Amino acid sequence: MRPGRVSRAGALWRSVIGKKALMAVTGAILFLYVFFHLLGNLQIFTGPEQINRYAALLRVSPQLLWTARVILLVAVCVHAVAGAQLFLLAREARPVAYQDFRPIVSSTASRTMIWSGLLILAFVVYHVLDLTVGVVNPSFQEGDVYHNVLATFGRAVGVIAYVVAMVALGFHLWHGLWSMFQSLGFANRRAAPTIQRFAVTMAVILTLGFSAIPMAVLVGILRP
Repeated sequence: MRPGRVSRAGALWRSVIGKKALMAVTGAILFLYVFFHLLGNLQIFTGPEQINRYAALLRVSPQLLWTARVILLVAVCVHAVAGAQLFLLAREARPVAYQDFRPIVSSTASRTMIWSGLLILAFVVYHVLDLTVGVVNPSFQEGDVYHNVLATFGRAVGVIAYVVAMVALGFHLWHGLWSMFQSLGFANRRAAPTIQRFAVTMAVILTLGFSAIPMAVLVGILRP
């Protein structure tokens, strides 16, 4: 590459449209992870044996597990940094308008995207320290996911932190899924209503699905 010449990746990152495209791609990766993570987590309702077996299965191939973790970490970093930069750019000047039709999906969700994103990021750190590393879990037992979940949600702080973060996730997905399709060029006038319904439906499903676990511990449906 000639001195002073910007690479394609650099040019993509420096442009507003490029940042939005990267946010869309990384957002899609993170959405798929969250969706399948919920499907795995809901196995806890079948009992401790199943959820612990599922967790053990994920660790059968350390190389595959760490590859997935690295991909997710890169996706989170790119998504967060690009989102923060776009937020700052939007405060300094008028946002770049989309060429396609852009109805208002949710003014509350769109206005709070940066804050819901920061809350989710803080929760992810807490969640890893709690149920993966175990340093903030009051009774962490390596490999016993069922026990660790009950220990976490046996405390009011654990339930509140989890439910609040899931509500933030719902708001983030509500506007984020719409923006993802829009940035990738799929949100035209004809497809907009379907995309809106999909975004709202997935936001509600994921929020309620994840929140069902701490609430089930709280009311005694899940017990030792």
